Amino acid sequence: MADQPIQQGSSDEVDLGQLFQMIGRGFQKFFNFIGNIFKGIFHVLILFLLFIQKNIIVIGSALILGGIGGYVLDKILPEKYISKMVVEPNFNSVQQLYNNIAFYNDLAEAQDSVALATALNITEHEAASIKEVFADSYSDENQKIKLFDEFVRELDTTTIKTIDFENYLKNFNSLDARFHQISLISTDNRVAKKTQPAILGSISVNGYFKLQKRINDENLALQDSIYRQQLVEIDSLQKLYKTVMVKEADKPMQGTNINLADNGESQNKELALIQERDVLKQRLVDLNRERANKSSIINVISDFPTRGVELKGVWNSYKFILPLVLLGLVIFVLALLELNNYLKTYNKA
Repeated sequence: MADQPIQQGSSDEVDLGQLFQMIGRGFQKFFNFIGNIFKGIFHVLILFLLFIQKNIIVIGSALILGGIGGYVLDKILPEKYISKMVVEPNFNSVQQLYNNIAFYNDLAEAQDSVALATALNITEHEAASIKEVFADSYSDENQKIKLFDEFVRELDTTTIKTIDFENYLKNFNSLDARFHQISLISTDNRVAKKTQPAILGSISVNGYFKLQKRINDENLALQDSIYRQQLVEIDSLQKLYKTVMVKEADKPMQGTNINLADNGESQNKELALIQERDVLKQRLVDLNRERANKSSIINVISDFPTRGVELKGVWNSYKFILPLVLLGLVIFVLALLELNNYLKTYNKA
């Protein structure tokens, strides 16, 4: 019986020793795994450097020829110019705007200068100079917050609880933006300005949008007349209250303190009318602002400039693009040759 505690302690020491050995082997395998990954990466890097060293003359020649060819192309080909216009579509016309821009771009890519000239009301020579037309949204974080505020104002209280700003941003797309930028790339730096009337007119002639604008104008005019009539009525009530106050003041033993509240209410009716008048004035201001914003089917925030800006940047220069293209092509061909040699060696082995 006296030997039992000694045997139990020895068993515990053996168990702990085995546990530490297992942990040590686990760490060793983990570090070996990490080391093998780095060895593999280093091995691939060395193979790539050996491949470059073996074919350095071919690769260097491709880069030099690409640079020379790109320089010649930049000198021979005409310069490209970009022009930008910022617009604000109204009455849900943004989808039609993007459809029209995509149509113009398809004609430009297909080099159908006849159809493009007809669509944009320009000459065929001017249409042939257009290389690309595209549109994208023009919004920042502040504008997205304003759009979100306008969006939630139109929802009921139950729906608002299920929507937050982060979810709104996840579902936000270019068509939801308030402003949109139309860009035109051409070899003629003056053609963009000539296309502006046709681009805007293609939206404005739509019968649905014209109907929406007419109804909106009628609603704004009706709302304006209602607000102004309410202002007239408030002025009449103010005059009436002033007359009553004067008559009440003329009565004996009345003093100068006059309570205009009905049924014992303490609210001053004249002050309430003044506050209501201020509210109506603010509504008229908001109405005029909305009338200005909705005066056209598509508002032009920034016109196409008279002359386009030269399109610059490394990705628009053949001196940079052509060497990369030739380099990629040469490496691809050389890699195929190396693979072919390896497969032949593998079959012999």
